[in-house]
Amino acid sequence: MAVLVTGSSGHLGEAILRTLRVAGRSARGFDIKPSPFTDVVGSITDRRLVTESMDGVDAIIHSATLHKPHVGTHSSQNFVDVNVTGTLALLEAARAAQVRSFVFTSTTSTFGSALTPAEGEPAAWIDESVVPVPKNIYGATKTAAEGLCELFARQHGLATVILRTSRFFPEPDDDPQKRARYALENAQANELLYRRADIEDVVSAHLLAAEKAPEIGFGRYIVSATTPFGQDDLAELRHDAPRVLACYFPDYRELYARLGWSMFPRIDRVYANHLARRALGWQPKYDFAHVLRCLHENRDFRSDLTHVIGSKGYHDRSFTEGPYPAAS
Repeated sequence: MAVLVTGSSGHLGEAILRTLRVAGRSARGFDIKPSPFTDVVGSITDRRLVTESMDGVDAIIHSATLHKPHVGTHSSQNFVDVNVTGTLALLEAARAAQVRSFVFTSTTSTFGSALTPAEGEPAAWIDESVVPVPKNIYGATKTAAEGLCELFARQHGLATVILRTSRFFPEPDDDPQKRARYALENAQANELLYRRADIEDVVSAHLLAAEKAPEIGFGRYIVSATTPFGQDDLAELRHDAPRVLACYFPDYRELYARLGWSMFPRIDRVYANHLARRALGWQPKYDFAHVLRCLHENRDFRSDLTHVIGSKGYHDRSFTEGPYPAAS
């Protein structure tokens, strides 16, 4: 299977291409920015270039996008051009080339306002049944692109899988209070409980999706680390997350204390990955139990791939406060 990977200069695109090439699989990278993993340099809105790039391609993994960190630096039209029009160009070219599978990297940010319950309500249980309520142009355009993917699957028989990925970037959070209170590793370990995935697991989900798309036809799945929590925990998680966590992992407090770490006092949402594991045969390895095993052994809980990819940032310049301009 020859795979075209868009966004090949980004975190996920490079990680997918590294993994494919190590496995000796035929792969081609496409990105607007040159990189050692980019074979075709150009915009996904360039229909001629997109069409030419389909030669010999069996599967497309479409990870190119403008991200949430770009909301403060790019116009709404930029988001529509890249996230919607670019996706349409790829879908049309894939259909014309009779590509066997199309995997679209979406985001849990599409859920938007559905992620934050009203004051006094339990934490939100986020699975595929939750209806997105986008709260910024990023979420709106990714939701629109998902709609195009579903349309091409239903009307044209293009085997398509949408993966709504939770956060896997290595950069610090844009929340200044969180950055001030929690060390980066502490915050990311906490997030593996409910809203983060390791990039190695995200890559494996994409490769499985590309393989299984023809038999699935159309599917939409949440890709996040496996949570230990259940729906019975949601009310208490919104009130006292450390207490709930101690019921599952009694030794976590001692391990955290040794490092000077702390758990978030409250958790407002939990991503459920059950459907992705069942439909794709996906077996994510990096969860909170893995974190604690690594802490016991005094080793890093993040994958080797995380360190190889490193921190890329999202902009060509630095900002005075935070990793990028925060925007709603």
